[in-house]
Parts: sequence; structure tokens; C-alpha cells
Amino acid sequence: MMSKNTVLAIDAGNTSVKIAVFINGIITEIQRFESSNLSSLESWAKKYPETPTILSSVLSKEETNRLKNIFHSCLVVNNETLFPINFNYSTPKTLGIDRICNAVAISSSCPKQNVVSIDLGTCLKFDFVNNKNQYMGGSISPGIQMRYKSLRDYTSNLPLINNVDPISLIGTSTNESIHSGVINGIQAEINQLIQRYSIEYDDLTFFMTGGDIHYFDFPRKNNIFVDENLTLNGLFQIYLFNAH
Repeated sequence: MMSKNTVLAIDAGNTSVKIAVFINGIITEIQRFESSNLSSLESWAKKYPETPTILSSVLSKEETNRLKNIFHSCLVVNNETLFPINFNYSTPKTLGIDRICNAVAISSSCPKQNVVSIDLGTCLKFDFVNNKNQYMGGSISPGIQMRYKSLRDYTSNLPLINNVDPISLIGTSTNESIHSGVINGIQAEINQLIQRYSIEYDDLTFFMTGGDIHYFDFPRKNNIFVDENLTLNGLFQIYLFNAH
């Protein structure tokens, strides 16, 4: 029997729609559906009629409206939504909802602390919330596949590869050299940014998320955590803030 305290959080991306079922504030189920085929999602959603839902979507207006019609009690997050953090950012209207969700999640996990989210997916994104609950900004750079593709697209002779396995420092072929440059380059970028944030800010905690984060090694410290559902947790916190 479905609990009256059930909430659905939906992160609709370009390739997949990820849904978390929260019951009494705890994730009890995660589902993932292809964005190009929402029929299976529609069938699954029949288990949760009239369930309060919060949706973040980068899909087309038509596809987003279809999701809204599937989940009738649906709050769609946009840049006009009320958020439980303050923004010290010069262009808040252009700020990606995924970055906002990550910022809300880390702020709620570590209130009154300096905290950073590291999201490695299509792009590598760092986002910083200070100990005054202010979102200050961060950085965006290309992710793994984007780096591979740019090397192929902007040169005449380099091939497109997609290897994400561990690689030695020195590549002994063209493919290995590309592989080393991309994977070791991202690893070095993350390590260096962690170090710079740690030097500049005290009482600092890091949260790592994103589909590609598991391809990399990080220092095993008690202020570094991995949360595969960071964006969904942020969505849930935004729902709670707007429901009261």
C-alpha cells in the first residue's frame, strides 16, 4: 500500500529519465527510463496515481508536458521556483537546474558549512555553497565523451575513442595517448580543484556525483562523500521547501 508520505522526484535528462520514490523522506526505489521512449514510464507510473511529484526536465516542451500529464500533481522546477538557498551569482536565470539541485542537496546535508558538489557527467561541474547558505558559483568544463569528441571533431587525423578504463601516465600509441590525456587530465583537474578549494576555505566538505565519477580515484578522507542520487535528493528538498 502506498504511503501518504510518498513523493516522486524526477530528473528528466536528454538520454534518460531518473525517478526516485521517497517514502517518509527516504529513497526506497530508483527507476530509470529512456527519454526517447516514455511508454514504459507511463505504465510504471500507474502504481503512483495522484502522488505529489517534483520534476526537473531538460526535455522538449512537448515531452515535458507529457510527463506533467502522466504525473498530475507535479511541480516543475524552473529558475522562478522558490529555493532553500540564497544566490550570489551574477546570472541566476541561466543557472542550470541540475546545478541548483546539487547545491540544495549539499547545503541541506551540511548546514552552516562550506560545501562543494562535484558532478561528472556530460560536463564536469563544481558548485560551491558557503557557510551562510549562499550559492556562490563554481566551474564547468567538458566531460569524458565531450573531450574525446572534440579531439576528433577539431583535428584532421585523431580518431574518436571512448575508453574509460584506467590508463598509465604515458600512452604508447595514438589511441593510448588520447586516452591518457582525457582520463588523467580530468583526474588531475579534479584533484587540483579539490586542493585549491581546501586551501581557500575552512570546514569544507565535498560531495561527488554523476554517471562518470566512478571511473576516477579520489583521496579517502572523511570530508569526501559519494552520493549517486545527489540531484534527486536536492529535488526532494526543493519539494519540501515549496510544500510548506
